[in-house]
Amino acid sequence: MVKAVVGANWGDEGKGKITDMLAENADIIIRFQGGANAGHTIVNKYGKFALHTLPSGVFYDHTTSIIGNGVALDIEKLFNEIKSITDQNVPMPKILVSDRCQIVMPYHVLFDAYEEERLAGKSFGSTKSGIAPFYSDKYAKIGFQVSELFDEELLKEKVKRVCDLKNVLLEHLYHKPAIDENELLETLHRYRDMVKPYVCDVSAFLDNAIKEGKTILLEGQLGTLKDPDHGIYPMVTSSSTLAGYGAVGAGLPPYEIKQIITVCKAYSSAVGAGAFVSEIFGDEANELRERGGDGGEYGATTHRPRRMGWFDCVASKYGCRLQGTTDVAFTVLDVLGYLDEIPVCVGYELDGEVITDFPVTAKLEKCKPVLKKLPGWKTEIRGIKKYEDLPENCRAYIEFIEGQIGYPITMISNGPGRDDIIYRESPLKK
Repeated sequence: MVKAVVGANWGDEGKGKITDMLAENADIIIRFQGGANAGHTIVNKYGKFALHTLPSGVFYDHTTSIIGNGVALDIEKLFNEIKSITDQNVPMPKILVSDRCQIVMPYHVLFDAYEEERLAGKSFGSTKSGIAPFYSDKYAKIGFQVSELFDEELLKEKVKRVCDLKNVLLEHLYHKPAIDENELLETLHRYRDMVKPYVCDVSAFLDNAIKEGKTILLEGQLGTLKDPDHGIYPMVTSSSTLAGYGAVGAGLPPYEIKQIITVCKAYSSAVGAGAFVSEIFGDEANELRERGGDGGEYGATTHRPRRMGWFDCVASKYGCRLQGTTDVAFTVLDVLGYLDEIPVCVGYELDGEVITDFPVTAKLEKCKPVLKKLPGWKTEIRGIKKYEDLPENCRAYIEFIEGQIGYPITMISNGPGRDDIIYRESPLKK
């Protein structure tokens, strides 16, 4: 059975914890898109980790962790990350890398930084991890596929062709030093030697796994609102964040994805620029940020303070719909226990009308939140294992949001640890 764990919103929803938790009963976990530009924070018996490329199932010795063909693979970062977890006494995970995966090149990172510098005040708030230049090259058909590392003649010819192209831009647009062909070739040889033991025909491996009845988890990065087609374009990422892309980015038939667990936070947060209707500011935002997550709401990759907001029913309903949600995992609910009242964004005011369908970016920029306040529960809920043991107002908050978004909330996370989870039978579950 294939399950996908994806985000409903801007990313940072808690997908890493949910994947890590579900991986206990999975055989294979696959990252299917994105790169090392965002992180998944995980707390388990080994400690606290921020994973950027490795799938969040690497902490179990029975799992195989796969870097799918849809990933932007930064080989050095991958191997540094493996070392960082094994240095904390995590057993060496079983890892496979798709032979069709493409490589983030050193010049992608440079071009990312140079372009943000050139755009100055009109920049996209990039993490400068090379992701947009990487995907640009992939679709311009001048990217380097892992399999190409093992064909020396092809590699030499391609290095020369790419350097000729990139050096024109470096000289005339960015006024920066040129790429040295020989240095680049040496780097690619080093990458080849590093990745060689892990390279695999992943789609064939998965085909066999499905025939053997294995449980496969697809792990998405970021969330619906960062999707280049369906998100807050242009303030989006450069690969599809939707569960539907999991079939493409892993090499699976789409009909094999049977369960889509869409992760929603009990409030909102976002890193990077772009429209964010339910955003809050000042002391109100600072308090939520400092209480949020595990040690505060700061980007796992960038360490930037996250932008904070109340739960957005409009964005979340849209995010769940686009993902094809079968189950909602509702995270960081325990954080809200300090509030007397909890505002929830139930609609957007646009040009004097209230709308509940998520609009395109140009209209989104003009929207103002329509808020409804729900009573808080003013108590600690960590450690609770049964839904019926949650405070009445806490259950009312969950059920109100479930009614607004129209998708079943079947998992509730009430703490950062792997075991801080409440399973629930939702009345919406078919």
